[in-house]
Amino acid sequence: GIENFREIRQDNFYYVDKTKLIKQLFASGGKVNLFTRPRRFGKTLNMSMLNCFFSNKYADRGDLFEGIDIWKDSGYRQIQGTYPVLYLSFASVKADNVSDAKKQVKSRIVSLYQDFEYLLENEKLMESEKMAYRHILTEMAEMDDVTACDSLNYLCRYLEHAYGKKVIIE
Repeated sequence: GIENFREIRQDNFYYVDKTKLIKQLFASGGKVNLFTRPRRFGKTLNMSMLNCFFSNKYADRGDLFEGIDIWKDSGYRQIQGTYPVLYLSFASVKADNVSDAKKQVKSRIVSLYQDFEYLLENEKLMESEKMAYRHILTEMAEMDDVTACDSLNYLCRYLEHAYGKKVIIE
């Protein structure tokens, strides 16, 4: 199946509206939400939908939500596309051993940093933060586990400095 919300909506594929999940998450106010479902139950598609809704990368894409439940509420229309979002899926991490799985995860982290490389031009980031950012970009092969774990916290901090909003991690 197609796991990309934008593709489903743009290409007019059949879509079962799950946007009430956005309202539930927003209303719950929880710091962390864990989605556990068996394989092929739509976790990646739901994450993609949340990314398209919240991410400022989709700020001008309200058209993706027209005609479905969430768009009926003007309050939610106003927050669509206004958050920095780290969209990180491990669905494609496939390895026969822990070492290879770690390498794949670290590669995803570096790719995420590459997606936000424009932050290096942001005046709100200190020079030391920019140096640390560059270090992650160039260190994938040698990245230790502690750096990998900390790197997501750092990227959240950089994005929060740049946008003045808490970061949503998916």
